[in-house]
Amino acid sequence: MPHAEMKVTDSEGPSVTPHAEFVHCLGAPTHVLKYGRTHMRGPGYDGQGPPQILFMLIPGNPGVMDYYRTFMAGLYQAFKGQYSVWGISHAGHCVPPPDLEAHQNADEHPDVFGLDGQVEHKRAFLREHVGPAVRLVLIGHSIGCHIILEILKRDPQLKVIKSVLLFPTIERMAESPSGRVMTPILCRLRYLAYPPILCLSFLLPLRAKTLLASVALWASGLGPKTDPNAVSASLNLFSVHCAANSMYMASQEMYQVTERDNVTIQEHLDKLIFYYGMSDHWCPVEYYHDMKRDFPAGDVRLCEKGIRHAFVLDSSLEVAQFVHSWIKEVLV
Repeated sequence: MPHAEMKVTDSEGPSVTPHAEFVHCLGAPTHVLKYGRTHMRGPGYDGQGPPQILFMLIPGNPGVMDYYRTFMAGLYQAFKGQYSVWGISHAGHCVPPPDLEAHQNADEHPDVFGLDGQVEHKRAFLREHVGPAVRLVLIGHSIGCHIILEILKRDPQLKVIKSVLLFPTIERMAESPSGRVMTPILCRLRYLAYPPILCLSFLLPLRAKTLLASVALWASGLGPKTDPNAVSASLNLFSVHCAANSMYMASQEMYQVTERDNVTIQEHLDKLIFYYGMSDHWCPVEYYHDMKRDFPAGDVRLCEKGIRHAFVLDSSLEVAQFVHSWIKEVLV
């Protein structure tokens, strides 16, 4: 998909053009963006040299990496290129290049496009592409926060320095204001969306799809603040397969993300930073107050800037600066 890089103002900073590639992970096509080093295995990464630090981003839903280009570039440059920043798409959420098979070895995970499958998908990527001695800063957005908590629970041997959970959907999703509206749509009516998406994918040329995506983002209230990368990212959703995988995963989120995993949170509390929105309809402010009450010693923050849940649409650089300020002292 075409995209436009957001310009970062520090002309003396490192290059913010990422290495982009598609790989198969658990048999599913997976888009990976890498700022900085492109390899994290082998000599120097498996305990034979100084420890390396990798920032690993796990997206929300839809898990399309182009939405996060500006955020990742901003974070990478905020640290002056000292640490690599990688991001991994959700399985099946990005249109793969024509020469990449759509799905291989489906028996590697029977439901790789479901929520638990996406957790296993990220664990498999870390096993296959990141050396065991690499120290990790995990950054999750929305459902990516739930996935990070599952990774911490299932892979305690990972060398995680910090985990930053941005606008975390880690509990009571179906009970949230957005969840009450979207649950019946995602769980019972999503199939009605497939035929029109299929028609649009075949009937509209790329220019028309781009215009339609731009208009939709403009209509959502973004106007001229819209990140140009959000338009190219949205083009993936004209693929019926990508849209179906995204909605299928979301339907499972409504039923499976119910009770907060307090045991895992308590076990890793010193490694967690939570960042809630003031007017977030997926994790309302009452969830923030509940978290503060239940974990008074935790690093639980409330956004005072009015940033939306989908911050990647218009506030990526601002949030990147926040994350930089929170993490820089830890890495000294």
